[in-house]
This record gives sequence, C-alpha cells and structure tokens, in this order.
Amino acid sequence: MQSDIADLKSQVAQLQSQVSAAKSSADQAESTAQSASQAASGAQSTANQALAAAQAAQSAVDATNEKINRMFKRSISK
Repeated sequence: MQSDIADLKSQVAQLQSQVSAAKSSADQAESTAQSASQAASGAQSTANQALAAAQAAQSAVDATNEKINRMFKRSISK
C-alpha cells in the first residue's frame, strides 16, 4: 500500500511538471502570437500608407496627362 501511494505521488509530481511545461509553452505561444499580430497591424498600416501615396501619385499623373492633352488640342486647333 505504501509503495502504491509513493508511486502515485511520483506520477502526480511528473504530471505537475508536464502541466507546468505545457503552460509555459502556451504562454510563449501566446506572446509570439501577440507579437505577430502587432507586426501584421504595422504592415497593414504601412500598406495603407503606400496605397494612399500611390493614389495621390496617380491623381497627379492623371492631372498632368489632362494638361498635356489640353495643350496638344490647343496647338492642333491653331
């Protein structure tokens, strides 16, 4: 009976150690996931800024093209 109790105590100690290790791994995975989420948010913000800059550049190109077209139309009509 005493040996069975000692064996059970040993098993419980091993399980506690395994649970602790699993919790530590889960905590580390959560931390990594949070870091990845922050990095993704930063990348999205950068992409949004790049899109806004590209749209502004396209608008400037469109305006320049329109001016050039008007200049050619004027010179042809003269």
